[in-house]
Amino acid sequence: MLGDKERRKELGDFLKTRRARLSPKEFGLPIGPRRKIKGLRREELSQIAGIGITWYTWLEQGRDIKVSPDVLEAISRVFRLSEEEKEHLFLLANQPLLPKMGKPLVENVTNAVNNLLNELEFCPTYVTDEKLNIVNWNEAASRVFGDFHLMNDRDRNAVYRCFTSKEYKALFLNWEDHAQRLIAQFRLAYARFVGDEWFKEIIQELTEKSPEFREWWSKHEVLGNPFGKKTIIHPIVGELILNHITLQVYDSPELKLTIYQPSQEKETNGKIKQLLQK
Repeated sequence: MLGDKERRKELGDFLKTRRARLSPKEFGLPIGPRRKIKGLRREELSQIAGIGITWYTWLEQGRDIKVSPDVLEAISRVFRLSEEEKEHLFLLANQPLLPKMGKPLVENVTNAVNNLLNELEFCPTYVTDEKLNIVNWNEAASRVFGDFHLMNDRDRNAVYRCFTSKEYKALFLNWEDHAQRLIAQFRLAYARFVGDEWFKEIIQELTEKSPEFREWWSKHEVLGNPFGKKTIIHPIVGELILNHITLQVYDSPELKLTIYQPSQEKETNGKIKQLLQK
């Protein structure tokens, strides 16, 4: 199947990038003057992980082989993968055995989520699906990030808009950090849909339109949904300081609720209320 072939290639590329970021010194291996390769050699990795060199080479080459969870655990341990990276590895290896996996998708945003959006009147909040499409939002989110009602489906994809909209890019004091984190989340989401036509089209389109996307996508970084603080430079009210967190909807695990809580800094709370009065 075409999707299986692409998934295996994605797995091979991911393994290569993770092997390249390990230093032989970390494992007490000598670095001779003639060494040209960046990171560990395949044979070094296989020896440290306790797996066959041929087997590991086939994995990186995208061969059609079935890999056991024990082998994946060994590779994860040597690569020192984060929980998100480990989940990504298991998905690409077609071994969805981690606790977060295997949950059914639900299409509709529940009434409870809609009510919560209304309750969070002064906190810009939106809901994204498994492809990072923004599927619901409150008025505060539209006033801060742009009127989602006026956008087409493509522009309501968080990753697409991040890399193609000059207005959206100008909102963030540190756009590069925001964009790199977003693309890493998109990479994790993509692992569930390798070979899917929608993903192939949007990745191709972004690769052609954005040199930043093209560079960062090739790095195979993966992240979950972080929390933190963002500084927004709004064209009407100026600087906004927002603390943000992303939560998973329990009954609809493919849905994520991202909440931006106004900080007391820069009178952000008052500025949000001012935007809602316009």
